[in-house]
Amino acid sequence: MNTTYLNAFHHAEGGNMVDFAGWEMPINYGSQINEHNLVRQEVGVFDVSHMAVFDLKGDNQISFLEKLLPNNINKIKSLKKALYSPLLNYKGGILDDLIVYHLGDSNFRLVSNCATREQNKKWFNEIASEFNVEVDFKSDYSIIALQGPSSKAILDKLIQTNIKNFEVYTDSNLMIAGTGYTGEKGFEIISDKTKGEEIWHEIINHGVKPIGLAARDTLRLEAGLNLYGSDMTEENHPYDSNLSWTVDLKSKDRDFIGRDALQTKTDSPNILCGFYTNERGVLRSGAKISYEGGSGTITSGTWSPTFKKNIGLCRIDRNHPNEGRAFLRDKEINLFFCETNFLKYLK
Repeated sequence: MNTTYLNAFHHAEGGNMVDFAGWEMPINYGSQINEHNLVRQEVGVFDVSHMAVFDLKGDNQISFLEKLLPNNINKIKSLKKALYSPLLNYKGGILDDLIVYHLGDSNFRLVSNCATREQNKKWFNEIASEFNVEVDFKSDYSIIALQGPSSKAILDKLIQTNIKNFEVYTDSNLMIAGTGYTGEKGFEIISDKTKGEEIWHEIINHGVKPIGLAARDTLRLEAGLNLYGSDMTEENHPYDSNLSWTVDLKSKDRDFIGRDALQTKTDSPNILCGFYTNERGVLRSGAKISYEGGSGTITSGTWSPTFKKNIGLCRIDRNHPNEGRAFLRDKEINLFFCETNFLKYLK
């Protein structure tokens, strides 16, 4: 099983370790709910070095990314910023989702999910060969996510920089970006593992608690952020996954992968929708939903520590009614459909 360079720390701190897509990772260090609330209210730090880092080299990186992604890299070509995008196949199906970071001087970095790293490595190299771009897979890099309302105060103790949302700071082999997967203000710090270990322990020494992957999942779900493999797969496309905003069709001469297929899917009858219930019992991925005039499937579900109720995402008809129902161990559960971002909808 794969491990990150912080594996010994996780064990020493009492991390409950699980197999996550072939990686031994901490699911929590005791109380998932306490960890969730700490990030939502103050600050916490995540080891997410199991994710995959790819640096690009060559003069045609922008042309390569224009072809590779449905979101338009030209939005950040003159800015040191980050851009979120799905990764598509030629049928418009979602292979993964990722973030592109502009490192300056027309150099870019891609960070994608851990379970898809080998697939993505092969895919990136295949497409990059058309543009004479080299893809440098950083197999042992460090990714640290410092997240929560107090994250900026902690970052200021490490380095003085005024990074705003989606902005990117670089210094030698260190990159800090105003990005995250929690719905809170936060930063992702990418470096080699030697620098990463130094930064991790400095953050911990400032009193920041480590957070496991379980809280990361409940935090992202409250923010309505998709999880690849659950809320979207290769069988889905951006228009039925609440990701139409990531598809840029404005430039008619930008022939990105999957464009032709997506032209026929812009009026998809299905959408990814939020739901909540005031009843007991968490509805998990794969559970069936019924409502007047149709049916659907739950893609993610959890108990929300912030809102004290069960929430989730589901794929249903865009012309759905306000309410539906599902069964949990023979008990009928009443659902209320809503926006996917519960942090905005339920506050």
